[in-house]
Amino acid sequence: MRADIVLDGFGVPESLRWHENALWFCDLAHGTVHRWDGSGKAETVLSVPGRAGGLGWLPDGRMLVVSMDGHCVYRQEPDGSLVVHADLGAIAGGPVNDMAVDDRGRAYVGNFGFDYHAFIREQPNSMLYAPPGPTGAPIACFDADGDLLGLTDPLLFPNGAVFTGGAFVVAETLGMRLTAFTVLADGRLVNPRPWASLIPPRLWRAVTHPGLIGRITRRVSSLLDHPAIAKRSSSPIAPDGISLGAGGTIWVANALRGECVRIAAGGEVLGRVATSQHTLSCLEAGGNLYAGTVPTDDPVRAGALNGGRIEMYAL
Repeated sequence: MRADIVLDGFGVPESLRWHENALWFCDLAHGTVHRWDGSGKAETVLSVPGRAGGLGWLPDGRMLVVSMDGHCVYRQEPDGSLVVHADLGAIAGGPVNDMAVDDRGRAYVGNFGFDYHAFIREQPNSMLYAPPGPTGAPIACFDADGDLLGLTDPLLFPNGAVFTGGAFVVAETLGMRLTAFTVLADGRLVNPRPWASLIPPRLWRAVTHPGLIGRITRRVSSLLDHPAIAKRSSSPIAPDGISLGAGGTIWVANALRGECVRIAAGGEVLGRVATSQHTLSCLEAGGNLYAGTVPTDDPVRAGALNGGRIEMYAL
């Protein structure tokens, strides 16, 4: 199964959402928010200081949008102005990341935990797993007024998230897994537990091993970290954006290669849709699967290339 390109010319299209009969998304490289009704070109709705990240809406219709480098969540008022809704300055150890907003207006926001792109400009991605491993980051939960409700324990690059079956499921991109939380009545997240592991256990143990096995595995992994090789692999899966699928499954945008993967609880792979480039976000809506794809996820390079695309597959 292969998706078709329906929009192009973006930096890093991310955080795909379906709202008021249209597809909405951010461009992380250019700090813009876009809306597409399925015909013609996408409309530029908003420019966000500090690079636009995750998207959501309050029950009264006001939009929330993450400022990645501003370490905050903005709220767009009816007159179009932006005001700080939630401040993550004392929480985020790196750029603020994706966000999920529930039907009560509670916003769940992750962050990188460290300067990921600065690291991988200097070293292969596999070297992140040399002990003690990448720095973790919590998910911050804010109420509809922007007040902090609580923080989770640190996760490995918390990214896209969905609400399903009474649980909150988040993609841990660098952990190569989906993790579920129980949502308390007051909105706090507790009881983290595995929803799906997306890397073979033996490979995870090897790449994180503190001794010779780990050094060899990380070195071999860095040699194999080439697009021509990665696109022919089926494992592991680094989950970036995620979306609910049919029957309680979850679609995962695989940041390691050009594909969206449908996952069942426990980790069984039920289907794959190929895309033309690395895939950072996905969304099932209106009988279609949408994907945000990029030639590179480095925002500086991507902003110069403008090779980001929105791709679509009819389910």
